[in-house]
Amino acid sequence: MKLDALVEFDHKISSHLRLSPEHGLWWKLSTVLAHSGDSWFNIPVLILVWLIDRGEWHNLAAIQVLGICGVALIVGGIKLIFRRQRPVGEWGGVYRKSDPLSFPSGHAARVALLTVLVWNLAPLWLALIFLIWAFLVCLARVTTGVHFLLDVIGGVLVGIIGAQSLLLILPFVRNWFSFLFI
Repeated sequence: MKLDALVEFDHKISSHLRLSPEHGLWWKLSTVLAHSGDSWFNIPVLILVWLIDRGEWHNLAAIQVLGICGVALIVGGIKLIFRRQRPVGEWGGVYRKSDPLSFPSGHAARVALLTVLVWNLAPLWLALIFLIWAFLVCLARVTTGVHFLLDVIGGVLVGIIGAQSLLLILPFVRNWFSFLFI
């Protein structure tokens, strides 16, 4: 499939998935889910967990914050290479102004990273919750019109690779950032 055909197919599928405010409850739910993957929400929650707990949750929160920061740098670099513009739309003005580039989706990368880390380091019940949440956040990024489907798929791949890489070097990370794990 040629690149132009792939982009056209992506636009078509994404527009079919897109909702509008007239969809009422589904629209409202999509906007809440889309925002729940925001780093300005995720990082403070993780810092709070890190401050409150001194056990395994403390360590997991530290690993997740480090992962979010690392994946943000990778996503930012990829966005500068591809420079794909977001879909045209009205909702998500904060994203459109602060980050007009859409490939890959930082939200999708972040929730995929968090999910893979939880899957490997936390109880199964929490991993299942994160898996469902990650899927819904990724879908909401398309249904609210701030990303195309391929942006989200690319973001998920970046998040999975980032999490697996972090898990591979975790012993070194614990040494480099030992002050976060006490």
